[in-house]
Amino acid sequence: MNDALVAGTDEEVPWSRLDHRMLLIHPIEEILRLLPVLAGSFVIGSTSGNPVWGLAATGVLVLVGLLRWFTTTYRVGPEHVELRRGLLQRRELSIPRSRIRSVDVEQRLLHRVLGLAVVKIGTGQSGGADRNRFELNGLPIAAVPELRAVLLRGGQQDDVPAETTSTAAVTQRQLARFDPAWVRYAPFSTTGLLAVAAVAGAAFQFGLGRSIAESQVVRRAVETAEDLGLVVALVILVLVVVLVASPAACVRYLLLYGDLRVTDDQRVLRIAHGLLTTRHTTLDRARLRGIALHEPLALRLVGAARLDAVMTGRTAQQGGSSLVLPSAPDGEVRRVAAEVLTGGLPLDVPLRSHGPRARRRRYTRTLWPVAVVVAAGLVALTVTDRHVPVAVIATVVVVLVAGACALAQDRYRGLGHAVVDGHLVARSGSIDRQRICLDADGVIGWTVRQTFFQRRAGLATVVAATPAGAGRYEVIDIPVDEAWALVQEVTPGMGEAWIDR
Repeated sequence: MNDALVAGTDEEVPWSRLDHRMLLIHPIEEILRLLPVLAGSFVIGSTSGNPVWGLAATGVLVLVGLLRWFTTTYRVGPEHVELRRGLLQRRELSIPRSRIRSVDVEQRLLHRVLGLAVVKIGTGQSGGADRNRFELNGLPIAAVPELRAVLLRGGQQDDVPAETTSTAAVTQRQLARFDPAWVRYAPFSTTGLLAVAAVAGAAFQFGLGRSIAESQVVRRAVETAEDLGLVVALVILVLVVVLVASPAACVRYLLLYGDLRVTDDQRVLRIAHGLLTTRHTTLDRARLRGIALHEPLALRLVGAARLDAVMTGRTAQQGGSSLVLPSAPDGEVRRVAAEVLTGGLPLDVPLRSHGPRARRRRYTRTLWPVAVVVAAGLVALTVTDRHVPVAVIATVVVVLVAGACALAQDRYRGLGHAVVDGHLVARSGSIDRQRICLDADGVIGWTVRQTFFQRRAGLATVVAATPAGAGRYEVIDIPVDEAWALVQEVTPGMGEAWIDR
C-alpha cells in the first residue's frame, strides 16, 4: 500500500502476489468446486479396477489450485487498481480508482482460520460477466482496513493521514446487533424452500436423485397418496415441505446473519454478519439515496420486516449487497431505518390514497385469473365427463373468490405515495409489499406511462429513474391528472410543462 501512496504513476508500482497462505486454500477450493467431476473419476476408477483415475483427477485439481496463486498478481496504483490472472487464457482487469463505488470484505471459513480475507471491488455497473468481477482473493486481514480506506477515497487525497480514519472509528455508534430471537422469523421467508431445493439439486447432481426416487420409501409414499386421493396427498405434501423447510430456513438464517452488527460513524454504515462466512459491507452515506422497507405478507403476519439501503454503485445484477437488516421485528427495522434516514418522518407519514379507480383495478386484476381458472376447471369437468357435486364446486368457487377479494383489498390498502422531508415515498404490493423512501435529489429523470387498460381507467404509472438501487422506482396506478403534479412536487420545474396538457 505504501508504494501506491508515494508513486507518481501506476507503472511505478510493483506487482504483488496474493498471500502465500492461499497455496493451501486454492487447491481445496478447486476440489470443492469440481467435486462432482472428482466423484465421477473415483466411480470410474472403482468400477474399472484402476484407482489411478481418482488420484490423477485429484492431482490435477491440486496443481490447478497452485497455479492460480503463481499466475495471479495485482497492484494498487495512484489512478488504477489492476489484476492479472489466468494461465492458458490470460486476463487483465483494470479499474480507475475514481470509478470505485464499493469495497466489500468477505471471510470464508478457511480464510478465517488462516487470517485472510476476500476483497470485492465494485464500480456500480450492472453489465459484465461473472468472470470479469474484480476480486482480490487472499489478502491478510490486518491489511484490509487500510486498503479499503484508500480505495474508497477514489484515487484522491492519498496523502491524507491515517489518523482521519481512526477518528471516525472511535466515534462510530452501534445501530443494531443480532438477536437470536430473530431466527423465529426465518420460516416465514423463502430461504427454507431455497435451501431444500439446493440440497435436492445437489442430490441429483451426484446421482442420488434417481436412487431416492426408486427407493422403497418413495414407492410406498406414492401408493399411499393414490389411496388417500389427490387433495389429501397435496395437503400432506405441503405439511412435509413446511416441516422440512422451516428448520432449514432457521439454520440458514443463523449461519448467514449470525453475529450481525450495524454501526454508523455519520460517514459510512458498516454491516458485518455471518458465522461460517463473515461478510463486511461498507455503505458510504454520500452515496445513500434512500431505503427500501420490505414487508412480505408472511412477515407482516408475524410483525416483521426487512431493510435494504438504496445506494448508488450497488446493484443486484453486479452482486452488490445493500442489506442493512434481515428479517427482524418491525419496530426494530423501522427504528434502524429512521437512523439511516436521519429522521423517521418518511416512514410514518400517512400516504395519499389513489382513489376508487385504483381500487377497482386491484379487484379486476385479481378476479380475472380466478374467473379463468374456474372456467377452465368447468370445461375440464365437462370434457372428461367427471361428476363432481355442485356443493363442492360452489365451495371451491366461493373460497377462490373470497381469497381474491381479500388479496385485492389488501393490495389497495398497501397502495399509496407521499412527498415529505425531501423524499418520495411509495408503497405497493401485498404478497411482496415494499415501501420505498427515495431521496428526491437522487432522481435524475421521470416517465409517466399508461397501458391500454390504465388509459381506460384514467390511471398512470410514474417511474422515477435513479442511478441507485434498482435504477427505477414506480408509483403505480396514480390518477392520471395527478401524475405530473407529483413529478413537479418532487423535482420542481421538471413536470411544469406537462401539467396543463
